[in-house]
Amino acid sequence: MKTKTLFIFSAILTLSIFAPNETFAQTADNLIEPKIINAETAQFSTKKLRKVDQMIERDIAAGFPGAVLVVVKDGRIIKKAAYGYSKKYEGSELLRRPAKMKTRTMFDLASNTKMYATNFALQRLVSQGKLDVYEKVSAYLPGFKDQPGDHIKGKDKIRVIDVLQHQSGLPSSFYFYTPEKAGKYYSQERDKTIEYLTKIPLDYQTGTKHVYSDIGYMLLGCIVEKLTGKPLDVYTEQELYKPLRLKHTLYNPLQKGFKPKQFAATERMGNTRDAVIQFPNIRTNTLQGEVHDEKAFYSMGGVSGHAGLFSNADDMAILLQVMLNKGSYRNISLFDQKTADLFTAPSATDLTFALGWRRNGSKSMEWMFGPHASENAYGHTGWTGTVTIIDPAYNLGIALLTNKKHTPVIDPEENPNVFEGDQFATGSYGSVITAIYEAME
Repeated sequence: MKTKTLFIFSAILTLSIFAPNETFAQTADNLIEPKIINAETAQFSTKKLRKVDQMIERDIAAGFPGAVLVVVKDGRIIKKAAYGYSKKYEGSELLRRPAKMKTRTMFDLASNTKMYATNFALQRLVSQGKLDVYEKVSAYLPGFKDQPGDHIKGKDKIRVIDVLQHQSGLPSSFYFYTPEKAGKYYSQERDKTIEYLTKIPLDYQTGTKHVYSDIGYMLLGCIVEKLTGKPLDVYTEQELYKPLRLKHTLYNPLQKGFKPKQFAATERMGNTRDAVIQFPNIRTNTLQGEVHDEKAFYSMGGVSGHAGLFSNADDMAILLQVMLNKGSYRNISLFDQKTADLFTAPSATDLTFALGWRRNGSKSMEWMFGPHASENAYGHTGWTGTVTIIDPAYNLGIALLTNKKHTPVIDPEENPNVFEGDQFATGSYGSVITAIYEAME
């Protein structure tokens, strides 16, 4: 792959919207003489981009459920395409007429929520001087302190940045929603869960290693709520997405006028992993438009810092562009460049971690970024089948949204978290991302 000549734009760019499988792009409406240009003008090979389609279509033919792909280059959408089906199953039964995927289909972003809700909110608060990432967590959440009987002490020294870099000492997860596992911290009520969050004991000494943590991001979402005085969904939707005119990025969409058919379905039989898991109030129906994540749905009312956000390709393209623009889009500034740089800078102890964002800091991240991404590329993944890549070196943004969990569990008894969709190239991301980079000329 040849070295790319990068374009520098003085204007803040706006993205345009295209029909399925278009590989054209439009210049921003504030540039001189806007016009439609083809993929080659945007330094992409249409022929090689077709190979991306073929790769995903092969997986669809072999049983992968569906996907939507959007690629942003130099401030333009140069590809947006839908593949396969938004819903193939009702429970364990294949539908006679599966619902076709559309480019406007909305997806459960899963852990991409951490970036495009919580991180965006934190970046805004830092930019406004309302949050200091070097301040202790307890300064914002006074209840965050060691409990009698905790084997590992030190919550009083944990900083916000330690949580952001996933080296706070907090466990990766916690089963609040299951009485047998949660014990005294069992909760299926949001207010109670928030109270319990600050009491969860540490798993390791702060700063000794990086352990990716949902619990950390649940706490960060609570910090946003404490500082703003608003629930996380209200704050993000009013202060972030509304100014950007995003109408399909939100929490709890079924409670806000959207219909299940507008969403890519996720697990076929609720949270039961094909009927092998049980706990109080567990869902057993095919999930569509409700957040899959158990902690978010049962214990946080669908609104959490780690999961719960839904979006579609058009809105994701704009969110990617905000990061490529280092905090701005058109005449809207969500946060400043200094803050964007702070949050995307690598951790001194592990170059694959930034502040929340994952970075292409070593070959260990090739499964996500592929071999061609620059060392400055960053992004995130989501358990339901979503990946976003932002590569400033190429002014490139990619969102691959899939519903890979809308497939049978391979071995429910032995490993209930591995689905058939996980085994496909499209579901493991790196091959598709690689093919997109290889389409650049």
